[in-house]
Amino acid sequence: MSERDDSRLVSASLAGDTGAFAELVEKYQKPLYNTALRIIGNCEDAQDITQNTFLKAYDKLGDYRREHQFFSWIYRILINESLNLRKVTGRYEPLSEHLATSNPGPDQEHDAQVLSERIEMCLRQLPYDSRMVIVLRHFNDFTYDEMSALLSIPTKTVKSRLFTARRALADILKRHGVRYGNP
Repeated sequence: MSERDDSRLVSASLAGDTGAFAELVEKYQKPLYNTALRIIGNCEDAQDITQNTFLKAYDKLGDYRREHQFFSWIYRILINESLNLRKVTGRYEPLSEHLATSNPGPDQEHDAQVLSERIEMCLRQLPYDSRMVIVLRHFNDFTYDEMSALLSIPTKTVKSRLFTARRALADILKRHGVRYGNP
């Protein structure tokens, strides 16, 4: 589904077609949830953030400006919801998802689970801004320009934050004995 399809669905939603908004929810629910989960680190909070994001998007759909991509607009709402929860709770919990491998055996599953938990623990040690750029770039494959639009900061700042965040994460991983990259 393209951005043009998103625009058509937004128009239909504004005209009262609730099925059109349901299609937008279907399209963006999983990536929004996964982003919230990686940012916040708690399944229940990620579900709440995702639901609140869609509720706010529906309420503010008339404010959406068509010159921007829909996914950037809704991701910005998600990021704001995540920031709001972070301000209220100030807590992060371990993620329950595990790194996926194709047909892993029990030993591989255990190793992947341990590695995933260690990486997630290290990721949570980063400052929020650093964690945000790592999650957007490496877990959601956003481009620098997309991240710039989502975070409302210049592309140069995105690159700088990402560079700094990668170095900090590498140091944290190294301190915790987590091997990454090529041997």
